[in-house]
Amino acid sequence: MSAIDLHARPSADFESKVARALDLLRDAAERFPGRVVLANSLGAEDMVLTDLIGRHQLPIALGTLDTGVLHAETLAVLPRIRERYGIEVEVYRPVQEAVIEFVGRHGERAMYESVQLRKGCCGVRKLEPLSRMLAERDAWITGMRREQSDNRGNVPFEDQDDKGRVKFNPLADWTWGDVWHYIKLHDVPYNALHDQFFPSIGCAPCTRAISLGEPFRAGRWWWEDESAKECGLHVKQSPLPA
Repeated sequence: MSAIDLHARPSADFESKVARALDLLRDAAERFPGRVVLANSLGAEDMVLTDLIGRHQLPIALGTLDTGVLHAETLAVLPRIRERYGIEVEVYRPVQEAVIEFVGRHGERAMYESVQLRKGCCGVRKLEPLSRMLAERDAWITGMRREQSDNRGNVPFEDQDDKGRVKFNPLADWTWGDVWHYIKLHDVPYNALHDQFFPSIGCAPCTRAISLGEPFRAGRWWWEDESAKECGLHVKQSPLPA
């Protein structure tokens, strides 16, 4: 059974949610012309946003982080975006010397040793490349939803990050069923891992499939306490590791 068959169940107010999300994207493009980017994780939510941007030809850049340890299925989404929407995704990679130094010092499995080392790995592979993605931008867009976890239960439609950039979350009030109904409705390309019970997808060493009844983000850093399950991309005042 595909993720579409399993999850596509729209809310009663689905159409108004789509309209609100599109209005927010248009607002972002108008307020920050040429200086706004969708931080695309290549997961289902961000593919919905990619479709809205591509379908309505909004002048919003797409950027993604290739951490060097992504699943092949995740990287396979990039050419599908190019083919479907004619949009070239900006790809930001970690500084290779920093990765070599971190792995040399702490090992390939450092993320399993402690929360501090796992966040250090995220810092090298994700936070530093993200800082370059956002360096010349005044605003960015994410696929964060309140339903994803308790930590994200109060996600606003518009916020500010710790650098004062405006952060838009157009899908904040969408359900998982809304996401997949939109994907079904518009035949949106999506990550094949979603059909393998991966609702939330990150780096390969830190992501697993979930079982029936497990929380949405249970497959992310599953060996850690629930309260620690953020990499820092969406946490204010999260300094880069030295």
